[in-house]
Amino acid sequence: MSLLEAKNIRKVYKTRFGGASVEALKNVSFTVEKGEYVAIMGESGSGKTTLLNIIAALDKATEGTVILDGMDLAKVRDRDIAGFRRDNLGYVFQDFNLLDTFPLEDNIYLPLVLAGRKPDEMQERLGRIAPSLGIEDILKKYPYEVSGGQKQRAAVARALITDPRIILADEPTGALDSKSSDELLELFKKVNQTGQTILMVTHSTKAASNASRVLFIKDGTIFHQIYKGDCSDNQMYQKISDTLTLLAQGGEQ
Repeated sequence: MSLLEAKNIRKVYKTRFGGASVEALKNVSFTVEKGEYVAIMGESGSGKTTLLNIIAALDKATEGTVILDGMDLAKVRDRDIAGFRRDNLGYVFQDFNLLDTFPLEDNIYLPLVLAGRKPDEMQERLGRIAPSLGIEDILKKYPYEVSGGQKQRAAVARALITDPRIILADEPTGALDSKSSDELLELFKKVNQTGQTILMVTHSTKAASNASRVLFIKDGTIFHQIYKGDCSDNQMYQKISDTLTLLAQGGEQ
């Protein structure tokens, strides 16, 4: 059984006074296997962020189902949804979403604090992941004291510390310079190699070329997908570029 199943997802937004409606997603179906690293690409307005928000239980589909590790998200009660996200999903945002009034260490601990974990357990978990993320020396610093790349590493640590079933990343390199982006993508590779499942929305061809599979969304539907297989990052980059060109030209794959 797949770790994540999206089945016939449709999302319709209506105007404030119930007039015209916009169909953001149309019958989207795909699966993600445990340990996969999947990127979702598409032009602005294609529906990719809407899809990620539905998978993250931040929004609800008009029709269709999302099943994570056998659990139908639609059946999670509203009062339990925050806890469900905290216990099952790790989220990495483009703009980091760190609290400036907390040092990085406390930002990383936050989901465990909300879950009622004991300090010894929190310290043990952070001690396991901090060295691999290269953040041991900055844990006592505040977000405004470190670089964008270091902030994003802390955000990745916060996503990982709950041992999530899947990491959802929304344009994780979008606010980073090229050097920090490269470092983050290398970090994602290492995290994925430990068996962590990653689903990433990105505009960046370079970021997507690190994934094992890329889904392309156009006008709210899955347009095409490509698998990396034995391709190098450069070869995958070219395959993605060719597909994006075809997508922009409105061709059929």
